[in-house]
Amino acid sequence: MRKEGIILQLKDLMHVALFAAVVGILAFFPPILLPIIPVPITAQTFGVMLAGSLLGARKGFLSLTVFIILVAAGAPLIAGGRGGLGVLIGPGGGYIFSWPLAALLIGYVTEKCGEHITFPKALFANLFGGIIVIYLIGVTYLSLLSETPWLTAFFSSFIFLPGDMTKAIIASLLAVRIRRAYPTLAK
Repeated sequence: MRKEGIILQLKDLMHVALFAAVVGILAFFPPILLPIIPVPITAQTFGVMLAGSLLGARKGFLSLTVFIILVAAGAPLIAGGRGGLGVLIGPGGGYIFSWPLAALLIGYVTEKCGEHITFPKALFANLFGGIIVIYLIGVTYLSLLSETPWLTAFFSSFIFLPGDMTKAIIASLLAVRIRRAYPTLAK
């Protein structure tokens, strides 16, 4: 099969499906419910960071798009065993909808580094795509949905920051090692 446009090779389809599954498997970690924001802390953004870092922009984006389609169809792939359209239009929906774009941007930055990806570059990609982009979209969606001032929603999201920073560091360390061991993974 030629690799033009949207046509993917079987290996690429397996990578896309694998990382959609990885994000789903991370839902088995119980969500941590918070009293100050109606969005739980989950492990799933770690999978988003890994998908972008390891698969690259195109496959990372497709992987998270497949994931969202499965959730919309009712698959219980969101932390706490949730799925369906209600989850996507609920308070955390903006965060979930941001995942394909986050993986795309993380993948784009890491692809630009080529085979010479370093920890600082990988960390930049994961901080930018995996935290800043996700927070901007998630906070904006939450603010609109809950009719909360944007700054209030933004500052309440800071509770996620320590965990997300930890996920970004671990995802970056893994990405550098795995991409050096398997340089053709993102191609």
